This record gives sequence, C-alpha cells and structure tokens, in this order.
Amino acid sequence: MRKIIASTYSTLDGFIDNPHLWALQYNNNEDVMAYSFALATGCDALMLGRVTYEGMAQAWPNMGGNPYADHVNAMTKYVVASQPVDTGAWDPTVVIPGDDLAAQVAKIKEQDGKDILIWGCGRLTDALMEHGLLDEYRIWVYPVIRGSGERLFREGTEATLELVDSRTFDSGVAVLTYRPASAGGGTGPEAPVSG
Repeated sequence: MRKIIASTYSTLDGFIDNPHLWALQYNNNEDVMAYSFALATGCDALMLGRVTYEGMAQAWPNMGGNPYADHVNAMTKYVVASQPVDTGAWDPTVVIPGDDLAAQVAKIKEQDGKDILIWGCGRLTDALMEHGLLDEYRIWVYPVIRGSGERLFREGTEATLELVDSRTFDSGVAVLTYRPASAGGGTGPEAPVSG
C-alpha cells in the first residue's frame, strides 16, 4: 500500500510560514539536496489543499530544466477542495471533494504506484491522521528561531507519534521522521479540510 508522507519545514521554535525567508540558505547543501530529491522521486503524487495548490500552481509550471522540478511537475497533483479549482493550471491534477476525503484517499492509497507527498502541515494532514491515512511526518528542523508565526501543529491537535528515523546535515538542518503510534490516533478540533 502507498504511504502518505507529510514533509514540512519548521523553525527550531516550531513555526512553518514563509520558509522562503529562512530555509533556502540552508538547502544549498549537497546532502540536503540529495535527501530532498530522493524523497520527491520516491513519490509519484503530490497531495495539497486548494489554497496551497493555487499558490504553487502559479509558480511551479514555470520551473523546470532540472530533474527535481521536472519530476514535481510531472507528478499527479491531488487537490482537496470544496470549491472549484482550475485543474488546467498545473497538469496533471485531480480534485478530491473535501467532503469525500477519507474514502477517496483510502482508494488512492490502494492503487499501484509510489508514495504520496504532502508539502506542509495543517487541516489536510490533521484530517488524514484523524482517519488513519497519514503514514509519516518528515519534519525538517532549521537552526532558526522566529518568535512568532504559523505553528507546526494547530492549537488543539493531539497525537502520539514515534520517532522512526533522524538525519542531520552539515548545514545544521535535521530531518525527524515520525509515524502515528496508532492508526486514527486522533487530532484536535474538527475543521473543514479545504477552502
């Protein structure tokens, strides 16, 4: 069965917003780039919420000419949405209705293929974990303290996780891989999954 892996950049104090302001300088490390490339190429699909998809669909189709961007652009994008989405903005794209998330994702996980990657952490990952469908968190911890911003996990989110791998790089970045200790480990408050 395919795994769903949520890969998220986080500051040391647990904030995830605007990583382009604090993470990129640490990613120009050969080992970091190799790890990131291996993670992406181990997946053949990307799952995103509507707002994240729409933001990335403005930039990614214009990137290319390198193996990483070419692979990401060729991946199937699954967009969880309860509002219309311009699927032609970043092909190939498939819409998963927000109100049918659990059933649709369970079917996708049973299909043949490589793993499925999620960039970020939020309502989508919370909902998937609640339904026992999220297999791993890969939390990239950067040696940066921001003091404020969007938290790695939303207030009220609860789960028990087990550390299954850790990797450190010369740049000071550490990737911690966690798995939910039990399927459907539960999260905090119910919230809509898509916008």
